[in-house]
Amino acid sequence: MENTAPGKTALNDTVLHAISTHTQAENPSAFLAMSRGTSAFTAPGLDGVIAYRKAGRYLVQFGGPFAAADSYRPLLDRFVAHAHGQGLRVVGAQLQRHDAQAYAERGFTVNQFGSSWAVHLPDFTLRGTRFMRMRNKISRAFRSGLQVREVPAEDMAGAIREIDTAWLGSKGADARPLEFLVGELGGPAQQHRRLFVGTIDSRPVGYISYSPVYGSRAGWMHDLSRRIPDGTPGLMEAINSHVIDIFRAEGAQWLHFGFTPFTGLDAANELPGHSPSFQWLMHFLWEQGAALYPAQTQLAYKEKWAPQAPITEYVAFDGPASVAAFAHIFRACNAF
Repeated sequence: MENTAPGKTALNDTVLHAISTHTQAENPSAFLAMSRGTSAFTAPGLDGVIAYRKAGRYLVQFGGPFAAADSYRPLLDRFVAHAHGQGLRVVGAQLQRHDAQAYAERGFTVNQFGSSWAVHLPDFTLRGTRFMRMRNKISRAFRSGLQVREVPAEDMAGAIREIDTAWLGSKGADARPLEFLVGELGGPAQQHRRLFVGTIDSRPVGYISYSPVYGSRAGWMHDLSRRIPDGTPGLMEAINSHVIDIFRAEGAQWLHFGFTPFTGLDAANELPGHSPSFQWLMHFLWEQGAALYPAQTQLAYKEKWAPQAPITEYVAFDGPASVAAFAHIFRACNAF
């Protein structure tokens, strides 16, 4: 059994191969497994990886195993044994339906956590009355002098830091930059991402980073995005609409908007053995949990683009559903 540390070229290649090849779970956020600070668990003789971070007494797993079909469950078994051997428990976040069923069969308590959202680009249009307000905001942004261009991240490092500092400062004195289940810029995986920056009068005022998505809904993920606070209305919509035109021209099929916790909850998607009390908690956090995560604000932005039906994502507990284990997902994300 081998527990590999992040940051090595060979490991990056192993993880990239796994997430781009073993796509049966159809996890649109799989590229997050490439983030710095996220470890990859492998085992001799098994084809696949498990992405995770340690937080307190938990190994917080991102997605299910990115593994060949015959290695999937053996790799999960070894990972759980690896955790238990250290006196730790496993909690998995952003599991897809394929993963959720496998974990439930293994004895995990599995509940809905939220949903991902995606737009089928060949069918996408901003025409019609539904998009009138957004078209007006986008036009206003471009009339303000906004220009959008794709740039190498290393060429914009200083500007990105300035935008990030201003954006984080607007979130309050205790705000922290999220990690793990949120994208990043830089590091060995940056060569696979695409960065688009908006400028007004040559000053960078916002950016959106896009990461690749593999599987039957291959395309791009609208990932990390930041802007100068109190700037031009419609700025991010204008950047994204410009990028959509580029992706459509390139023949991309899907633009994913990523995972938002507590959204798209539907009792019909719960699995046998789920926790009713945790199910209640997810609905409560959708209504009252803005201090923990601004799910309603995030969903409002995503719904502007008329996404397809939500892609349900799950959380899995190694034992009964636990608020402590759930909290450690957010701890792994640097939320506190």
